[in-house]
This record gives sequence, structure tokens and C-alpha cells, in this order.
Amino acid sequence: MLGALGDGEIFGLADPTAGPMLLQLAGEFASPDVKARIWAAADEQAEPGWDRELGEFTLGFGLDEPHPRGQLNARSMAGWVCRPGAWAAIFNEPNLRKFDEPTASGVDFPRVALSEARWDGTALHLGAHPQNDAVRGTTTEVTVTGLPTDGPWSVGGQSVDVIDGSTVVTLVADNQIVELRAMNSGGG
Repeated sequence: MLGALGDGEIFGLADPTAGPMLLQLAGEFASPDVKARIWAAADEQAEPGWDRELGEFTLGFGLDEPHPRGQLNARSMAGWVCRPGAWAAIFNEPNLRKFDEPTASGVDFPRVALSEARWDGTALHLGAHPQNDAVRGTTTEVTVTGLPTDGPWSVGGQSVDVIDGSTVVTLVADNQIVELRAMNSGGG
């Protein structure tokens, strides 16, 4: 109905009802070519904006509001990052292991966001993304809980002590991935 599957113009992306739905569904169901065509049309219709100071990319959807709507943007961005079948997999094949794996908390958001916090079974991979250029290169601390063993661990070549499965890790906001790993498990 909105022209996404034809060769003509795609329309309706500025509509706050139809636009986010089409963008979200593009990630789940569209071929790469159709998804690219939909997002190219969104560049023209959905009022993309990038506030470099806040480090935020948002879509305005013609609402002429001082603050973009988070729900509409979250649904749209799910369509940007998802591959076909990924949205359905969240519900049909949930990762329940995550509730028993190490967790990073206390992130100084929005000044810093974690670009990665992934447990691979032996190491926690962490990356701190700066909100903007003024924050780039500064340090931040996160608390990590749920680690499987106490004792000496290493992160970025620095030793940290894990007590009761917890430690505080200092990260540089440079989007470089570091590993938190038990010192007796090799690597670092």
C-alpha cells in the first residue's frame, strides 16, 4: 500500500503511524534491496536529525515537536538493525542464558553508552561509546556482577579483583573493545 514493493515512490514514511511500522517491518521481512530503498525514502520523508552534542540520531516523523518520540524511534531503529527473522527470534528463541551470565550496570548514560557487553563463556567483552567528541577518551566506571569465579581478573592488561562475583571496571570512552577475563583462563 505504501509503494515499498514496487519501483515507484515510497510514501507515508513521515506519517507517525505508518512510517515506524514500515521501517520496523523492513528489518524483519524485506530483502536487502527493498530495505535499502525504504530507508533511502526515510532519509527524505521521516525527518532524520542528528544532534551531535547529545550524540542522538532521531526521526521526527513530521510531528514538529521539540523532542522526538522515543517509542516511534525505537520501533524504527529496530527495523534498521534487525536482519530478516531477528524480531521473531526474540520471542520464539529467547536468550534466557543472559539471566545467568555476567551483567554490566551503572553505566554513565547518556554520557557513555556500552557499544558491546557480551559474555562468551570465558570473557566479558566491553566497549564504551562516547556521547560526543567532548567525552571521547575520558574514563568511566561500570560495575560487573555475576562473574563465575572470584580472584584476579584482567581487563585491558590491568588486574582487577573479583569478590563475590563482582568488580568495578574502568573503561575508556573510545569504542575500543576490551576483555574482562579471569587471569588463570589465558588471554587478557
